[in-house]
Amino acid sequence: MTPLALIPASMFTLLVVFATSCPAQTASGDGRGDGASAVEMLDGMDKRRPVPLLPMMADHQKQNMRDHLLAVQEIVAALAGDDFAAVEKAATRIGSSEQMARMCTHMGAGAPGFTDEALAFHRTADQVAAAARERDRARVLSALGATLQTCTSCHATWKQQVVDEAAWERLTSSPPPAHAAGE
Repeated sequence: MTPLALIPASMFTLLVVFATSCPAQTASGDGRGDGASAVEMLDGMDKRRPVPLLPMMADHQKQNMRDHLLAVQEIVAALAGDDFAAVEKAATRIGSSEQMARMCTHMGAGAPGFTDEALAFHRTADQVAAAARERDRARVLSALGATLQTCTSCHATWKQQVVDEAAWERLTSSPPPAHAAGE
């Protein structure tokens, strides 16, 4: 191996040694451990209302949000190609349903008002699907705009607050779901 080839490996080793030997920095910046952590500082700056969730629930909610965004992308792409059947299919995926209502109710159990806002999002997506069935491009765009407005409003109002089972029970007055055991 040439000496030049050893430089990247040596630099990586130095970085690892440096990173693992430095004390964690706190809000005070002195590494002593007193003061708030960076995460706590950020949470204190974020004035949105918390939605308490167990870790598995928070992950599930994030996966759903990513899929909602993918559905919006699919709606836009399908509309650009005048594929109203694909618009309807994607909109239906984020539309209201009994299963979606149960999930939103469960996720919002510890945050009064969250469930109503979440369900409003799904109802606006129903309007996208209805407009697609009628092949009404202008109405699809209008309904999609309303759907995205509910997204931005919800994200401007709410933030996830990951809690343990004891906090979940206290905040929701109900035991953690059976699938949360062993988290």
